[in-house]
Amino acid sequence: MALASNPREALLSALSDLDENGFKIFKFHLRDKTLLEGQRLARGELEGLSRVDLASRLILMYGAQEAVKVARKVLTVMNFLELADQLSHICLNDYREIYREHVRSLEERQEEGVHRGYNQLLLVAKPGSASPEPEQELDSVTVEALFDSEEKPDQDPPTVVLQGSAGTGKTTLARKMVLDWATGTLYPGRFDYVFYVSCREAVLLPEGTLDQLLIWCCGDNRAPVTEIRRQPGRLLFILDGYDELQRPFAVRLRRPGPSRTEDMLRRLIRRKLLPACSLLITTRPLALQNLQPLLRQPCHVHVLGFSNEERENYLNSYFTDEEQAKKAIDFVRGNEVLYKACQVPGICWVVCSWLKGQMERGREVSETPSNGTDIFMAYVSTFLPPSDNEGCSELTRDRVLSGLCSLAAEGIHHQRFLFEEADLKKHSLDGPSLAAFLSSHDYQEGLDIKKFYSFRHISFQEFFHAMSYLVKKDRCQLGAGSLREVNRLLEDKEQVGDELTLSMQFLLDISKKESFLNFELTFQFKIPPSIKQDLKTLKEQMNSIKHNRTWDLEFSLYESKVKDMVKGVQMNKAVIKMEHSNEKKSPNRSSVCVKTSLSEAKKEEKKSPMVDEGDTAGTQKKASNGKGRGKRN
Repeated sequence: MALASNPREALLSALSDLDENGFKIFKFHLRDKTLLEGQRLARGELEGLSRVDLASRLILMYGAQEAVKVARKVLTVMNFLELADQLSHICLNDYREIYREHVRSLEERQEEGVHRGYNQLLLVAKPGSASPEPEQELDSVTVEALFDSEEKPDQDPPTVVLQGSAGTGKTTLARKMVLDWATGTLYPGRFDYVFYVSCREAVLLPEGTLDQLLIWCCGDNRAPVTEIRRQPGRLLFILDGYDELQRPFAVRLRRPGPSRTEDMLRRLIRRKLLPACSLLITTRPLALQNLQPLLRQPCHVHVLGFSNEERENYLNSYFTDEEQAKKAIDFVRGNEVLYKACQVPGICWVVCSWLKGQMERGREVSETPSNGTDIFMAYVSTFLPPSDNEGCSELTRDRVLSGLCSLAAEGIHHQRFLFEEADLKKHSLDGPSLAAFLSSHDYQEGLDIKKFYSFRHISFQEFFHAMSYLVKKDRCQLGAGSLREVNRLLEDKEQVGDELTLSMQFLLDISKKESFLNFELTFQFKIPPSIKQDLKTLKEQMNSIKHNRTWDLEFSLYESKVKDMVKGVQMNKAVIKMEHSNEKKSPNRSSVCVKTSLSEAKKEEKKSPMVDEGDTAGTQKKASNGKGRGKRN
């Protein structure tokens, strides 16, 4: 068969390669009801048709792409396997362009998609899964170098583990990598397909098979999964949020084992499925202990956050009002805790949103946060309904706070991060009116669209989970969950560097005397003495254990290494760009995004190397054939 550049040419070329007898047999099989579905040509319509006429008729009936598939089926039955295989490549190449367009259009429809704004971050290569020490020699890395096109034949297919604490921008980087591949600026010629898989959403797949996963990623029930799987070495799967793998809700929540989708994803990671494919897995450090045994020769990369320059750029770009911008930037620069915390994109968004919310309400910013917990307390207090919200009895401050806490706790206890509207009603919450805390996601199931909600970021769910121990109706004790956490760490004293969950970290911060007072003033209720005593005991027990706090590693590595690293990552014109409309909208609508287009120019030495990544603080997803896409980490 002659080289064809499109399905029309390929179909005509394949028919032309058949001799007269083969062409007659081909037309005979076109009448086979068991072979072809849907519309078929009758015997009288086939007689007298030339190869050109038959190709035109098939394209008119089925469309060019489907006509090629019909011809491939017939040729396979006729045992003309070489011709059928050549048509398979035409199907695959043509569908690859369809999929690229699907990825591009999906992101363009996102209100806060990664195509709207970009920010550079710092990535460093790690020697292994263990947390690196500040004195270790670490090298900055480029996104392009994560999957080198010049692999050696004896090398295992690459597996990259991108780790970082909550809010460091792993999800945004993952989504932007897929978009840049689709636009041809990342890994050109290296991969036929780059699939973004949200572990949080993937568990919604009812069957949990690899074919269903591919169909879900393509947003197309008729995706040619057999052809896609034929060359696994040309596939890259980006598994985003391994730490958020959850068991499906409803009946399967009560199952002790993993869901079928979880099992399928772990088989993919262990290379029991498509062993030649490339993998990129994003995760928080806490999940590394469970992930590491599944991996073969992984490359570990750690996300450190904004550089000094990009932190300034973000602060300057967030506020469109010049007066607000000056006040906010001066306030952040004047507070060492805030300025340091803004190295983490997710926290930087929380800080900016809080300050903007205060200024829009005409309030003076009087709080002086002393840690990350104080920052979250300030944000939550700003966007909760006012205490005197008598005009809307359904949205009283106490009711909303209690509902958010109980929803977060239920989710954490069952490893759930997506909630149905029925879940919100159960906790007396109204999703659309709580956009400062919850994001909505549309998920298509057949002809129906189902709405789900998640906390705007996992860190908010962890924060409300911690608060749930303090705002429960039954406040006689701290709660079994925190005590189990303490016991786990006490039993693992020899496991140096064990990281606290965010919920535990928030609780420990609140246990400080000054934080007790701040908490009670901020949320206007008294913490019972029994809970204060529990928190005090908890703090004493934790002080006897060596442990890492979330973001401690990023800060320590950043402070010790940024001045020394000289291998600047070349990202072309990576700039921060925040989208704002003239309409008044909630401050939670801005996003930090990342650009991963890479410079081909020679690397220049810089004192502050930039590596691509950002964090989106909540993106509303749109449905598309079995999949709603949007923001996560």
